Amino acid sequence: MTQTQSAPPATWSPPAQQTAPPANQPPGSPAARGPIARWFDGTPGRMRAFLILAAAMSVVFGLAAAQGFRQSDGALTRAEANAAQLVRIQAIHTNLVSANADATNAFLVGGLEPPAQRQHFVDSLAEAARLIAEAATAQPADQDALGALNQTLITYDGLIEQARANNRQGLPIGSQYLRDANAVLQNDSLPLVKALVQANEERVDTEFDGIGRGNLWVVIAGLLTLVVFVITLRWLARRTHRYLNVPIAAGAVLVLLTVLIGGVALSSAAGKADDTRTGAYDQTLALSRARIAAYDARSNESLTLIARGSGDAFDKAYKASAGSVVEQLGKLNEGGLRSQWTDYDQVHKSVRGLDAKGDWDGAVALAVGKAPAANSVTTFTAFDTSSSDRLKATSGEVSTRLTDARDGLPPIGWLGLPIGIAAALLVAWGMSQRLEEYR
Repeated sequence: MTQTQSAPPATWSPPAQQTAPPANQPPGSPAARGPIARWFDGTPGRMRAFLILAAAMSVVFGLAAAQGFRQSDGALTRAEANAAQLVRIQAIHTNLVSANADATNAFLVGGLEPPAQRQHFVDSLAEAARLIAEAATAQPADQDALGALNQTLITYDGLIEQARANNRQGLPIGSQYLRDANAVLQNDSLPLVKALVQANEERVDTEFDGIGRGNLWVVIAGLLTLVVFVITLRWLARRTHRYLNVPIAAGAVLVLLTVLIGGVALSSAAGKADDTRTGAYDQTLALSRARIAAYDARSNESLTLIARGSGDAFDKAYKASAGSVVEQLGKLNEGGLRSQWTDYDQVHKSVRGLDAKGDWDGAVALAVGKAPAANSVTTFTAFDTSSSDRLKATSGEVSTRLTDARDGLPPIGWLGLPIGIAAALLVAWGMSQRLEEYR
C-alpha cells in the first residue's frame, strides 16, 4: 500500500501593523520630516540658508560683472571696427565722385587730357576697387552690396573709355557716352554706396549706445548682492549678539570695491566714447560728406559746360551739392576750409558768368585751369588737399580714442567670476564660524 506524503501544516501570522510615530513625535515635528528639511531647522538651518543665498548672489555678481565688462569692451571694439568700415565706404564714395570729376573736367579739354589728371582718374578708380575688396573682407554683411557696386564700376569705366576715345577724335557722341557713364554712377553706383553708408552708420550708433549698458550689469548685480550681505550680517548680529562677522564683511567690501572700481571705469569708458562720438566721429562724417558733395559739385560744373546751353539740370545739381558742402563745413570749426571752398565757389560763379555771356571758351579755360591766376583747378585743389589732410587726422583720432577707452578698462571681464567665488568663500568661512558654535 502506497503512503502519500502529507503537506506541512499551514502557518498563521498576524497582520502587519503600521508603526505609528512615538507619542512624543507628532507628524509635523522635525524628527518626522526629511533630512533636507531638518537641515534648515532652527538657527543653524537659517544660517545655512543665508550662507547659500549670499554665496549664490556672490557668484551671480561675479558673472554679471564679467558680462558687463565684456559687453562694454565688445561694444568699443565693434564701434571702432564699424567706424573704420564707414570711413572705407565713404572713401569709396569720395574716390568715385573724384574720378567722375576728373573724367568730366578732362572731357572739356578735348583730345588728350592732361597726364596728371588722367593718372588721378586711374588712381581714384583703382583705390575704389581696392577699398571695395578690403571692405568686403572687413564686414561680411556688406559683401553682396559691394559685389554689385564693383559690377557697376566696370560698366562705368567702360563707358568712360568710350567717351574718351570718341572725344579724342572730336566725335559728338563722346558727350553722350560721358552722360551715360555719369548716369550709371548716379543711378546705380551711388545708391549702393549710400545704402552701405547708412547701414554702417546705424551699426556704429548701435555700438556707441551699447557701451554704457555694461555698467548696468555691474551696478544692479552689485547692489542686489550688497543688500543680501547687509541682511545676512544684520540677522547674524541679532542672533549671535556679535556686531561684525569679519569674513562676511570682507566679502561685502570686495563686492563694493568691485562695483566702485568697475562702475567708475565703465562710466569713464562710456564718457570717452561719447566725447569721441560728438567730437572726432561727427567731424569725420561731416568732412567726408563735405568732400563727397564738393566733388559732385565739381562734376556738375563740367557737365553744365559740356551740355553747351542745355545744362540747367546740372547747374541746379551744382547748387544743391554746393549747399551741402556749406552745411557740412558749418558743423566744423574749420574757418580755413570754409574760406577755401568760398574761393572755389567764387571762381565757379565767374565760370557761369562767362558762359552766360556767350564766352564758352573763356568759361572752359577757367574751369580746366588754363586761365591765369585763380581758376577752378587751383582753388579746388587747395580745398581738396586741406580737407583730405583734416579727414585723415579726424578718422585716426576716432580709432585712437576708442582704443584708449578700451585699454583703460580693468581686467574684470576675466576676473569677475574669481571675485564672485572669492566673496562666496568668505561668506562660507564666516558662516562656518557661527555654525561651529552649535555643534
